Amino acid sequence: MASSDAVPDSWRAALEPVLASPKSRALGGFLQAEEAAGKAIYPPRGSRLAALELTPLDAVRVVILGQDPYHGPGQAHGLSFSVQEGVRVPPSLVNIYKELESDLGLPRASHGNLSHWARQGVLLLNASLTVEDGKPASHQGKGWEEITDAVVAAVAAKADPCVFLLWGSHARKKAMNVPGLAHGHHLVLTAPHPSPLSAHSGFLGCRHFSQANAFLDSKGRGTVDWRV
Repeated sequence: MASSDAVPDSWRAALEPVLASPKSRALGGFLQAEEAAGKAIYPPRGSRLAALELTPLDAVRVVILGQDPYHGPGQAHGLSFSVQEGVRVPPSLVNIYKELESDLGLPRASHGNLSHWARQGVLLLNASLTVEDGKPASHQGKGWEEITDAVVAAVAAKADPCVFLLWGSHARKKAMNVPGLAHGHHLVLTAPHPSPLSAHSGFLGCRHFSQANAFLDSKGRGTVDWRV
C-alpha cells in the first residue's frame, strides 16, 4: 500500500502481523503494477483505508460488511455501500434507505455519503478495498481479504459488545470464519443482500437498524443516529 494509505494508529497493532505477510507485500506490488500500467483503480490513493480512519478500533459499535468498492468513476471513497455526494445513489443503498424508512421512520436521504455513520462507530468495511475501473471483483484474491479478515477479528476480540450486520452470503461467510463470533457476546444479524436481486427476499423488513440500537442501548453503548 502507498504511504498515503498508512494504517491508522488505532488499528496498527491488530494489523501489523498480517501486513508483514508475503501476501500483503504482494498486494502492494500488484497495486503499483496496475497503476504503472495506466489502469484506473478505485477508490484513489489516500482514501482506501477511509473506513479505518473514520472509525477507530476502540470506537467500533457496528460492522457492516460489503464485498468490494463501486467500480465507476467518482463513486467509491473507502466506505462500503457509500458514495460521494453528488453521485447517484446506487440501487443497494436505495434499498437500505427504504429499510431505514420502514424500520425507523427516517426520510430517504438525497445523497449516498455514509460518513456520518462511520464517525459514530459504524465500520463500513469492504472485503476488498480496491477495484479496477469497470471490473467488479477484479481485485478479489489479491491480498485484501487477509487484511480485512484481521480487521473483523480485531472487532470480534473486543470486550465491548458490538453488532455485526451481515447482508448476503459473502458477508456471512467472511464474518463466520472468525472463531467464536457466532457464539460470543456480540449481536450477529443476517439478511439477504440489499441488492435489487435479493432485497425482497428478506432484507426489506429485517429491522436490523432498530435491533442494533436496542442491543447497543441495552449494553450501555448508546444508539446510532442512522440519519444520513
